[in-house]
Amino acid sequence: MKISKRLKEAKAKIDREKIYPIEEAIKLVKETSQVKFDASVEVHARLGIDPKKGDQIIRDSVNLPHGTGKTVKIAAFVPNDRLKEAKDAGADIVGDEDLIAEIKKTNKCDFDIAVTTPGMMKQLAVIARTLGQKGLMPNPKIGTIGEDLKKMIGELKKGKVSYKNDSAANVHLVIGKVSFDDANLVENFNTFFESLKKIKPQSLKGTYIKAMFIASSMGPSIKVAIK
Repeated sequence: MKISKRLKEAKAKIDREKIYPIEEAIKLVKETSQVKFDASVEVHARLGIDPKKGDQIIRDSVNLPHGTGKTVKIAAFVPNDRLKEAKDAGADIVGDEDLIAEIKKTNKCDFDIAVTTPGMMKQLAVIARTLGQKGLMPNPKIGTIGEDLKKMIGELKKGKVSYKNDSAANVHLVIGKVSFDDANLVENFNTFFESLKKIKPQSLKGTYIKAMFIASSMGPSIKVAIK
């Protein structure tokens, strides 16, 4: 694969043998982001889990103190008598059986996150496959099923994000934008790192977090020191 001159220049600024403190890594991420848009800052964690073992699956959510810089569109599947409550809480799309029927018919989901109440889960069964394929199925582990709509939707709007491992035992998460203050990106990184450490599977033998990298969208990766 041909590497662009821009990417070659960016990679030249990074010592591939060095493991950088997060504060230094953030500065390098900004310096090596040369796209014309406000790039996202991504964290990639390489884990020592076995993704084929159900008791080693990593899935959780974390409240990033400074958000991700992305405006999320939330759909709330709630009973008819709670539609206004969900709307007032900040949901962009609200609906009950009518919304479910529309998605079943069109197979389209014009939103980033779906939330619901426990009592609505049975009705969601008819579109569970559609939501699941798009990674949108509400799940109590990531805080998208609950009775307190104001708290649930409010946290998601402020920067609560979910993460899970992929088939290669890696976890990927956007922790902000290149335009964020360095200190805010560092705090978001550390908040995610602490969240990830807390959910280490009890059955895991050996090293849990093997390595962590940080990069901007389309930028080179930088290995980060972890404690």
